[in-house]
Amino acid sequence: MSTTIKIAMAGEGGQGVQSVAEIIAAAANEEGKECLYIPNFGVEQRGGVSIAFVQISSEAIGAPKFNTGDIVVALSERAIARTLQYVGPKTTFVYDTSLDVSAEDLPKNAKKILGIPAVEISKNELSPRVFNIIIMGAVVGATGVISVEGAKRAIEKQLGAKFEKQPKLRELNFNAIDRGIDLVTQAG
Repeated sequence: MSTTIKIAMAGEGGQGVQSVAEIIAAAANEEGKECLYIPNFGVEQRGGVSIAFVQISSEAIGAPKFNTGDIVVALSERAIARTLQYVGPKTTFVYDTSLDVSAEDLPKNAKKILGIPAVEISKNELSPRVFNIIIMGAVVGATGVISVEGAKRAIEKQLGAKFEKQPKLRELNFNAIDRGIDLVTQAG
């Protein structure tokens, strides 16, 4: 039986949503899974809300669009508003706890809502540069859609040139993945 995992991630332009989606898709592809990634940019390239749609399956994916995600991640207040339409009764909704939101702003119909302190962790423990990789870890941890090793291999492939110049970045990114997984485990 085929299981297709549908992921919608949204954030402000420059938060790395598209980069994370691309890395997740590459990791799924490397693990022999079918994968479809569709970027959706706001009217403004930088500064607008950017949404990435990713589907991963063991079989061919029938349609590029979906109405409800299995996991929806929102990295800004505007992203929350833009992604509510993709939340349903089986959706895990993930958001950053540093956002200025109240319970009224969050989806009412989600199966599970996980608030994680990704911004705080990136600033205080790791580096603001890896905020999006913490979010990637959260997606990996919440869905199990790709293996942790596969995620790290995909990061290595995407950022390998930077790692060669600054070897400490490898450890920083890998720690960020692990930390994101830990955060959703603790929040769940």
